Amino acid sequence: MTDFDTVDIYTDPSLVDDPFPYFTHLRETCPVARLPHHGVVAVSSYEGASDVWRDAATFSSCNAVTGPFPALPFTTEGDDITELIADHRGALPMNEYLVTQDPPTHTALRGLLMRLLTPKRMQENEEFMWRLADQQLEAALARDEGRMEVLDHFARPYTLLVIADLLGVPEEDHQVFKMQLGAEHPEPGVGEHRRAVSKDPLAFLFETFTNYVEDRRRSPRQDVLTQLATTTYPDGSIPEVADVVRTATFLFAAGQDTTARLIAAALQVLGDHPDIQDALRSQPERIGDFLEEVLRLDGPVKTVSRVTKVTRSIGGLDVPAGTVIAVFPHAANRDPARFDRPDEYDLDRPNVREHLAFGRGIHSCPGGPLARVEARIAVERFLARTSRIEISATAHGSAEARRYAFEPTYILRGLKELHLECTPVGAQDR
Repeated sequence: MTDFDTVDIYTDPSLVDDPFPYFTHLRETCPVARLPHHGVVAVSSYEGASDVWRDAATFSSCNAVTGPFPALPFTTEGDDITELIADHRGALPMNEYLVTQDPPTHTALRGLLMRLLTPKRMQENEEFMWRLADQQLEAALARDEGRMEVLDHFARPYTLLVIADLLGVPEEDHQVFKMQLGAEHPEPGVGEHRRAVSKDPLAFLFETFTNYVEDRRRSPRQDVLTQLATTTYPDGSIPEVADVVRTATFLFAAGQDTTARLIAAALQVLGDHPDIQDALRSQPERIGDFLEEVLRLDGPVKTVSRVTKVTRSIGGLDVPAGTVIAVFPHAANRDPARFDRPDEYDLDRPNVREHLAFGRGIHSCPGGPLARVEARIAVERFLARTSRIEISATAHGSAEARRYAFEPTYILRGLKELHLECTPVGAQDR
C-alpha cells in the first residue's frame, strides 16, 4: 500500500492511474503542505488554489510547464526574487510562450491571443465543428461495426482539425498536420499503427506558421491566415512574426491534446454510467452541465505549478521566495467545502461551473470556451449517431472490474486509450 506521507507525486507510478485518494489525503491532512520531495509546497484546497492563481504579484508562472524540473537557474537570495526571475527567464523551459510569462509581457501576449479568438471567428469555427464531428464519427463508426479507439479514431484528429480551421490552415495541409502531430490513424486492416510523427511537433508548428505568416504579410489574401498575420496588439502595435507564430503554436500545444483528453473522459463516463447516458439522450440540452462535471471530476490538468516571487505565508505555512508551488485542480475540485457530495456526478449541481479545471486569474485558460464547444458537439453527435455507447469489455474488463491505463505524466491526466463498442442508429434493426 502506498504511503501517502512519503510518496513522490512526480515519479511514483502507483499514483498514475488513480491519484484521487492521494489528493484527498493531502487536502484532509493539510491543505497547504510541504511535500517530502523536490522542495515543493502543495496546495490542495479550493480556496487555496483560487488564491494562488489570482495572486500573480506573488506567484510567478515561469515554471508552469515543468514544475520543479529543472531547478531554478539561479541561487535564491532574500525575500524577493522578482528581478532574478526576470534576469534568468531565458534559461527556463518554454520561456517564450504565454503560459510561462508574467505581466507585463503576459498581458501583451494574452491580448494578442484574444484578438484571434473573436466572437465572429469562434462562430465560424463552430459551424465547421458540426460538419467535422459528423465526418470523423461516420468514419470511426464504419471502421469495425462501431468498435473504435476513441483517441486515435476520433478525438485527436477532430480536436487538431478544429484548431487548424480556427487558425486558417489550408485544407490541403490538413493531412500533413495530422501526420506530423500524431493525429493520423491506420486504415482498416492495417495491423501496425504507423505514424509519421514529427520528432519535434513544436518545431514543425513554428516553422510552418512562420512560413504562413511571412507569406501573408508579403501577399495578403482574403483568408484567416492573413487575419492572423496582420493581427496587432491591443495598443495597435505590430508584433514580431515570432510572437504571432508562438501564439498560434500555443493554441495547438495547449488546446488539441487537452481537449482530446476531455472528450475521451466524457465518453468513458457515458460508457460506465448508462444512467447518465440515458439522461442525456432524453435531454441533450443538459450535455453542457454534464461536461462541467467531467471537467470538475476528470479534467485533463493534474498539476499547475508556480514559484513564489516573494516570501509569504500560505495557509499558515511560511513559504520562502523561490519555492515551487504545486496546485492540484482535482483536489480542489473535490473539496467538500465547496461542492456537496464532491466525488459524485450530479447534473443538477447548482454551482457546477465553479470548478477550477480552467484555472483562475490572469492565466485562466483562454481556450476554455473553445474546449467547451468542441466537447459539447462531440458528445452531442456521439449520442445522436448511436443508440448505445458501451465500454469494450475485451479491452477494459467487465463493468465490475474495469481496467484503464493513463498517461504517466504529472502535468496532465488522460487515458492512454479508450475502446468503445457503439451501436450506430438503426443498426439494431438490421
